[in-house]
Amino acid sequence: MSKLFSNFKLKNLEFKNRIVMAPMCMYTAKEDGIATEWHKIHYATRALGGVGLIIQEATGVESRGRISDKDLGIWNDSQIDGLKKIVDTCKSLGTVMGIQLGHAGRKCEIKNIEIIGPSAEAFSNEYKVPKEMSKEDINEVINAFKSAAKRCIEIGYDIIEIHGAHGYLINQFLSPLTNKRTDEYGGNLENRSRFLKEVIKAVREVWTKEKPIILRISAEDYLNEGNHPEDLAKIINLVKEEGIDIINVSSGGVAPTPVPIKVYEGYQIKFAEIIKENTGLPVIAGGLIISPYMAEEIIQNDRADMIFLGRILLRKPYWPLEADSKLDGEIKWPEQYERGKFRNNR
Repeated sequence: MSKLFSNFKLKNLEFKNRIVMAPMCMYTAKEDGIATEWHKIHYATRALGGVGLIIQEATGVESRGRISDKDLGIWNDSQIDGLKKIVDTCKSLGTVMGIQLGHAGRKCEIKNIEIIGPSAEAFSNEYKVPKEMSKEDINEVINAFKSAAKRCIEIGYDIIEIHGAHGYLINQFLSPLTNKRTDEYGGNLENRSRFLKEVIKAVREVWTKEKPIILRISAEDYLNEGNHPEDLAKIINLVKEEGIDIINVSSGGVAPTPVPIKVYEGYQIKFAEIIKENTGLPVIAGGLIISPYMAEEIIQNDRADMIFLGRILLRKPYWPLEADSKLDGEIKWPEQYERGKFRNNR
C-alpha cells in the first residue's frame, strides 16, 4: 500500500495522508485583510481534491505585517467571520485546516505605511528602508502573534504554522545577512534565535500543548555569509522546547542572490533530511515535487514525514486523486465524483 496515502498522527491530529498544500499568497483579500468568497472556493477545491492538510496562505498578524495590501489578516475581530467560512467548509470536506501566521517585516510592500525590521536595511533598491525595531516594537509583534493565535482558536484552525522563512520578519532576525543588531536580539546564533523563541512561547501560552505547531524555515540562504541547513538545525534545537512539533523545510528569500538558484524537482529534500537528522523532529519536505512516484519515494524511505505541494496544486487541484490511481492507493473519492475515478488508466 502507498505510504504517501497512509495516515499520519501528530499530537491530537490525524491526517488522512501525507500530502500538504503549501501556503501560497493569493493577493485577493479586501484592503482591510478580510477574506473573500474566492478564498473559500480556492481552498475548498483543494480539500475536495484530497490533500491531508491545507496550510492557509501567510496571514498578517499586523496590518504592517502583510506582504501586500491584498493579503489576508488576522489582527482584528472583523476578520474572523471570513476566515471561519474557509475553515468550516474545508473541514467539512475532510481535510485538516492550518494557517500560516506571518509578519513581512522589511519585505512589506504596502505604500504609505512605516515598515519595520531587525535592522534599518532595505531588501533591495525597490523596497523601503525599514525602521529598526525598538524593544517596544518587538514586544508589540510578539503580542500580535499571541492575539492571532487566540483568534485561531475561535475560528477553528487545527494547526498553526509560524512563518520563519522566505526573508520575512522572523527569518530577518535569524539570518546574519539581515540582522545587524548589537543587543540581545542580534550577534550570535542564540541571540538571533531569541525573537523566534519568544514568538513561539507567546503563541504556546494560548495555543494549548495538545495542538500542534509547525515552524516553517528557510534552511539555506544561498549566500556564503548566510545561514545553511546545519545552522537552522542548531536554531531549531535552541527553540523547539518552547513547543514546536514539526518543521516545514523551504529555502531562500532572505536576500537577493547574484546568481539564480538552481532548482529542479525535489531540490530542497536534502535540506529536510539534514533538519530531520539533526533535530529529531518530523519534517515536511518539498520543492517542485510533481511526480507521485517521487513523493512516494520520499515518504517510503523516511526522508520526510509529509510532503508539501505548491504550484502543482494550482495547475492540478485534484493531484492527490490522480496520484492515488498511479500508486494503487485506496483514497476515498468524493461520492459526487466517483464516475470520474481512474480505471485502467482512463
